[in-house]
Amino acid sequence: QVQLVESGGGLVQPGGSLRLSCAGSGTIFSMYAMGWYRQAPGKQRELVATATSGGRSDYADSVKGRFTVSRGNAKNTVYLQMNSLKPQDTAVYYCWTRLGNDYWGQGTQVTVSS
Repeated sequence: QVQLVESGGGLVQPGGSLRLSCAGSGTIFSMYAMGWYRQAPGKQRELVATATSGGRSDYADSVKGRFTVSRGNAKNTVYLQMNSLKPQDTAVYYCWTRLGNDYWGQGTQVTVSS
């Protein structure tokens, strides 16, 4: 059974930083992309960043230059370093992977507010 477990969300002031972590279990993730989506209240879930095990990364335009996605050495983990956070980054952040079907973590709340 594939499981994704996120950690690292919280409350941060504008301009601050947070690092999200996601640990996967139940399969070998090295063959698959992992990444992050987010959903703000009243909005659809949107892509934030994804990373292949081979090192390719893709980002939403809104986070380029501020967020960095990376994979752990064991390839079953994915991280999201978020810098220069803005109030519009406030959302529930979900870890994601695709093994035929899409799999999601339970989500972690990120709130950017003064």
